[in-house]
Amino acid sequence: MDRTTTIDVEGMTCSNCVTHVTEALEGLEPVLDVTVELRSGETSPVTVVSNHPLDEAAVRAAIDDAGYTVAAIH
Repeated sequence: MDRTTTIDVEGMTCSNCVTHVTEALEGLEPVLDVTVELRSGETSPVTVVSNHPLDEAAVRAAIDDAGYTVAAIH
């Protein structure tokens, strides 16, 4: 059964930011799909569909490595 997780990401301002975050999350093993709703200057919601629960530490590390900040994971 697929799971959907929403991650609030700070610091994204353009389509390149969206690409960096998407690629970082797609690199995680259980991730099937990533959708980003860019809200420049605000927290952008990122929806992740996975086939297993996400490892929160791995998600935070991937986004941090891409140069952005996780505000919350729902």
